Amino acid sequence: MGKKQQHPNADPLSEPKKKRRVGFSSIDAGVEPNDCIKIYLVSKKEEVGTSDGFCINPVDLNSFFEEDEKIYGYQGLKITIWVSSISFRAHADISFQATSDGGKGITDLKSSLEKIFGETLLENKDDFLQTFSTENNFISSVVSHGEKLQTKASNGHITHFNGNSDAASSDLEVVRLKIDNLAAGHLYSRLVPLVLLLVDGSNPIDVTDSSWELYLLSRKKFDQPENAQHLLLGFAALYRFYHYPDGSRLRLSQILVLPPYQHKGYGSHLVEALSNVAISENVYDLTVEEPLDYFQHVRTSFDIKRLLAFEPSQDAVKSAVSRLKQGRLSKKSHIPRFLPPPDVVEKVRKTLKINKKQFLQCWEILIYLGLDPIEKHLEDYVTIISNRVKADILGKDSETAGKQVIEVPSLHDTETSFVMFRSQNGEVGGVQMDEDQAKTQEQQLQQLVDERIKEVKLIAGKVSETCMKGTSSLA
Repeated sequence: MGKKQQHPNADPLSEPKKKRRVGFSSIDAGVEPNDCIKIYLVSKKEEVGTSDGFCINPVDLNSFFEEDEKIYGYQGLKITIWVSSISFRAHADISFQATSDGGKGITDLKSSLEKIFGETLLENKDDFLQTFSTENNFISSVVSHGEKLQTKASNGHITHFNGNSDAASSDLEVVRLKIDNLAAGHLYSRLVPLVLLLVDGSNPIDVTDSSWELYLLSRKKFDQPENAQHLLLGFAALYRFYHYPDGSRLRLSQILVLPPYQHKGYGSHLVEALSNVAISENVYDLTVEEPLDYFQHVRTSFDIKRLLAFEPSQDAVKSAVSRLKQGRLSKKSHIPRFLPPPDVVEKVRKTLKINKKQFLQCWEILIYLGLDPIEKHLEDYVTIISNRVKADILGKDSETAGKQVIEVPSLHDTETSFVMFRSQNGEVGGVQMDEDQAKTQEQQLQQLVDERIKEVKLIAGKVSETCMKGTSSLA
C-alpha cells in the first residue's frame, strides 16, 4: 500500500489541512392543511376526479392536524376529498412527490382524515363510486321513516316566499325524526363530517339521547316518472327540554343548509317549519344555541316579518315611534330606553314563540323600519341604541350603576381587552380610570354601537326588499 513520502525537515503545520464538509438537512416547516386539501361535494360519479363538483370552504382544516396544525414529511402534497351528496360517503385522493422525515416525523394522513370523516371515508375508489348506484335511495329511505311536517301552522299563519325563490317550489318536504330512530342516527353519523367542517365550533350531538330531534329539508327529484328520489338540502338538530309543569322548550343547536343550496331561501324555509312546530305544539319558546352571525340575520329577518303581521307588536312599535319622533333625545339629560311593554313581550312569546332576548333584537329593527323617513330621525335613533348598549355594559343608569369596565391587556387572549366588575353597595370605587382608560372605554362602546347600527340597516334593508317583492308578486 503506497504512502505519500514527506521531507524529513518539513514542517507539518506548513501544509494546509483539508476541511471536512458537514451537511445539515433543512428542518421541515410543514404545510398547512388548508393549503393542500380541497373538498368537493358531488352528486354523481362522473363528477369524481373532475372540478365539476361543488368545492366547499371548510371553517378550518388545520385544527384536525397535529398540535401545531400542520402536515409534515411530504413534498408536493395534494389531497382531494370527494363527498357524495347521495350517500354522504367520502373518498380521499392523495398524491405527493416524495416523503422524508425532516425532524418532525411524517404525518399519518389516514388517521388524520379519519378524525374528520370517520367511517364514511372509503379507502377504495371503486367502492366509493359504486355507492352512487347502490345507495341511491339512502335519503329517500331515511325520509320515509320521518314524520312529514306541514309548513302551515295551526293558527293558519304561512310565510309566503317570493315566487322567484327556489324555496317556493312545492316539491320541498320537511320531515322530523327522533334521533334514537335507527335511520336518523345512521344519517346523522354520515353528516357529522360536514357539521365539523362547516359549522364553526360545533360538536356532534349525542345520538343516544332521545330528547334530540332531527329535521330534514329535502327536495324530490324525478329520475323516472314513477320513482321519486329525495335530495337532502339541509337539516337541523333540536333539543327538547322539559318545562314545568307539563310543557317543553325547543332549542335549536345545529342548522346547516348544504353549500350548493345556500342563499336560495332554503334556510328561511327550514326556520319557518321549525317555528310552525313550536307554535302548533304550543311549546314555551324556541331558542337558538350560540347562533352564527349569518344565521342570526336569517332568523331575525324571518321573525320581523312575523312581528310586522302581529297586531300587539305593531301597536307597541307605533307608540314607541311616535314618542321618538317628538324628539331631539340627544339634547335631553335623561333618555328613555324605548323598551317594549312587558305584556307585549309575553304575548309575542306565547303566540309566536319568540323569546324575550330575540324579540328585543327585533324590536330595535322594527322601530328603525317605523321611522320614515329615517334620515330625519337617525340621530335620535342612534342615541337610543347608544343608550341601550351603555346600559347593557355599564348598568341601567348608563353611568356606572355600580359597574365599571376596565381595560386589561392579556397575552393569553388578545381579544380579552376589558373586564367588568361591580363595586360594593353599588358605589363607584376600588379602581379609578385615568383619562386614557376612559377614552379607550368610550371607543369600545362606540364600536359596539356602530356595529349594531350597521347590522340593523342590513337586516332592515333585506326585510324591506322582501316585502316589496312580495307586494309586486301579488299585484
